[in-house]
Amino acid sequence: QVQLVESGGGLVQPGGSLRLACAVHGLTFNHVAIAWFRQAPGKGYEGLSCFSSSDKNTYYADSVKGRFTISRDDGGNTVYLQMNNLKPEDTAVYYCATRTGACRGDGCRGHCFGYYGMDYWGNGTLVTVSS
Repeated sequence: QVQLVESGGGLVQPGGSLRLACAVHGLTFNHVAIAWFRQAPGKGYEGLSCFSSSDKNTYYADSVKGRFTISRDDGGNTVYLQMNNLKPEDTAVYYCATRTGACRGDGCRGHCFGYYGMDYWGNGTLVTVSS
């Protein structure tokens, strides 16, 4: 049974920081991509960051590059999203998701950010950036 559980959301002022966590149960990280998405009010799903165990690379959307950092703990069971310099437009429900299967070369970025290709999803955690 595969289960993803997000945590760490909350209310933060502009310029503040939050660290989201995604605990992954029942899934090994061999040829798996794990990604963070968000859905802002009235908007679609936006891929933010992804780690691919196939090419060992991390990927970031331009909107968060330099502010957000994806990482994994040494045990490999939890993936984090460190969010710094938060802006009001970062307000959204944040989800972690995984995609099984191998990717190769430059295609791994698309593999990471493909919304409909994700196999498993968490239930999301709300991040509100407001004064």
